[in-house]
Amino acid sequence: MRHFVLGLSWPVSSLSKNFYDFFGFDRKLRVDPDALQKRFYELSRQWHPDRFSRKSVSEQEQALEATAILNDGYRTLRDPVKRAEYLLAEEGFPIAEQRSKDVPPELLEEVFDLNMALEELKSGDDDAKPQLESARGNFDAMRAGIDKDLQQLFGKYDAAESRSEEARQALQEIRGALNRRRYIENLIRDVDRALDPALAEPLEDRL
Repeated sequence: MRHFVLGLSWPVSSLSKNFYDFFGFDRKLRVDPDALQKRFYELSRQWHPDRFSRKSVSEQEQALEATAILNDGYRTLRDPVKRAEYLLAEEGFPIAEQRSKDVPPELLEEVFDLNMALEELKSGDDDAKPQLESARGNFDAMRAGIDKDLQQLFGKYDAAESRSEEARQALQEIRGALNRRRYIENLIRDVDRALDPALAEPLEDRL
């Protein structure tokens, strides 16, 4: 972790919008949650708008911008998946949109069986519910397995030299794991909506 103090009189243009730089953290995928929270509180006090109520308009705007970066950065960096997706995007490895036809090869059979069960349930066959509940458990286990693999890949990336071939290889593997994870998340969402139709309704329709 890199420590530095953000000057309260800096011009707005000098505020770093990169979350790692703003918090003073090295660009690593493993982040100490206690250190992150401590830094968040420090920066929250430093940039609180009340401290700028008698400052110039530009300084007040700077405080508001800093607060927005701070809150967005904290939400991102404290979540391992969001943190990984953010760093990948910063390094030129964006996560792909997951389309229904982009089935990971290892999930082809699972997805085929799931789609059959979903169609049966839609046609009024409640006998498909146990199969969907079983599929939900399988997908949960797959997601947990991917999360475990990601922690190992995070360590591989953090141990590599920045921008090295080893680091790029680790990012490629992390992107693949995150793409699989996002696809599985979509499957879990589809199963949950099938088992509880209320989840598929717009919020206003449920009020």
